[in-house]
Amino acid sequence: MTEAREDTGSETVEDGAIRVRRALISVSDKTGVADFAKSLTALGVEILSTGGTASALREAGIEVTDVSEFTGQAEILDGRVKTLHPRLHAALLARREDPDHMATLEREGIEPIDVVCVNLYPFEETVAGHEVAPEVAIENIDIGGPTMIRAAAKNHEGVAVIVKPESYDAVCAELEESGGTISATTRHWLANEAFAQTARYDAAISRWFSAEYEDFPEHLAIAYEKVLDLSYGENPHQRAALYSEAGTRSHVLSRVSKLHGRALSFNNVLDLDSARGLVDDFEAPACVIVKHNNPCGVAIGADAQEAYLKALACDPVSAYGGVIALNRPVSRELAEELHKNFVEVLNAPGFDDGALEVLQQKEAIRILCEEERREPDDGERDVKRVLGGLLIQDRDGDPEPREIMEVVTKTQPSEEQWDDMLFAWTVCRRVRSNAIVIAKDGATLGIGAGQMSRVDSVRLAVEKCRDARGEEADALLTGSAVASDAFFPFADGPELAIEAGSNSVIQPGGSKRDGEVIEACDAGAIAMVFTKHRHFRH
Repeated sequence: MTEAREDTGSETVEDGAIRVRRALISVSDKTGVADFAKSLTALGVEILSTGGTASALREAGIEVTDVSEFTGQAEILDGRVKTLHPRLHAALLARREDPDHMATLEREGIEPIDVVCVNLYPFEETVAGHEVAPEVAIENIDIGGPTMIRAAAKNHEGVAVIVKPESYDAVCAELEESGGTISATTRHWLANEAFAQTARYDAAISRWFSAEYEDFPEHLAIAYEKVLDLSYGENPHQRAALYSEAGTRSHVLSRVSKLHGRALSFNNVLDLDSARGLVDDFEAPACVIVKHNNPCGVAIGADAQEAYLKALACDPVSAYGGVIALNRPVSRELAEELHKNFVEVLNAPGFDDGALEVLQQKEAIRILCEEERREPDDGERDVKRVLGGLLIQDRDGDPEPREIMEVVTKTQPSEEQWDDMLFAWTVCRRVRSNAIVIAKDGATLGIGAGQMSRVDSVRLAVEKCRDARGEEADALLTGSAVASDAFFPFADGPELAIEAGSNSVIQPGGSKRDGEVIEACDAGAIAMVFTKHRHFRH
């Protein structure tokens, strides 16, 4: 049973579906729009359109009625005003179940519009370009498009609104299967998508305007899009999902393919972000093993296999069930080594012949192939959630260049010591504070993370090395470098490392007792470098 209104061409089906007789199509992104319009016309739907979209549809052989003919008003102001007309918006906003509304349409000779297919001027893409002229950005702020979208979405009880080319196939399939109707459930979902799209669009415009005035604006509008539902949160009873900020150049899983294994969890993604961030700091073949959001082994080597074995040797106990990131493809030989241990997540830029066959013998390992080569946006900020709000700060940035560092001891470091210190410093920036890293020959020997006392972090790093290396530990620690993410408040920290065998220290400096720390190093003929920048990671 249907309730037909032949005088207006509108028809509402009893189960809440609407019959589609008329569609307005006006899009900037013309991907798939001709095929979508052809599917509609095959069902007898009249197509209204504007400007470039109308031209593209006619070129595809589709009969189109210009919106200006529908409204009786030609486009004016160089196209700035073409859909902002009472007749068009009455056709969108009239409630189909309200007799007064429908009587008004009939009196005014206005035919209802059942589908609105609109996407917006590419504002985000325009302002993403370097040094875009303000007048160009302004002309890419869409007015008529968001207005039509919001009107159709508000009246989704009688109108279906489509804002993404990705929705075309699903809508066409439903129309063909139902004989030309769209369900209430689908219209509600499409309305949700529409309001999310206009919110994102307005957020991008707001951010662009705010950037003219201040780095941390009074009002911060950010839009996020779901990337992935996660298996669970930090604990199994917590639900979780990964979202990316709309308009960002890349994110933790951009251009990452999952080749094998269970679904990713909240902790997997968090650890993966830490591992990828650190391994990307190295140009040489490198391996990073992360456990509980801290590196537990980091190394560079002649190839990925050597780097992995050196990283694993730092703390093989903690590496059990860790997240591993490599910056070189995995060979079959390396796969055999990885297969000997329990790995939660393995991330690499590729896998040689036979490597996956070896690794996939274990069901649980999550194997990710990362092909992201774009650099992160330098302007992206670091965000941490607190109760009822956000803490936002500039990102920590790249490691300091050697040129700005200062040797503060009588002993000048050798090139070999410089190499060890700079390696340890690179790793230290990614360790939870208070952070201490002891390293030698391109590999971590011991890592002290997250301690309330810096001297305890030194003690932990030394103990980690001795626990993992046994009788070899003292020989390995001799001549090692020690890095601290913040200044040593007392001389006891460096003294403990020196006692264990370290002969070079790298730290920010800046303590009231820097003089005492320098004296302790001079007393042991130890080289020490001040980086002049702290790298807390809370």
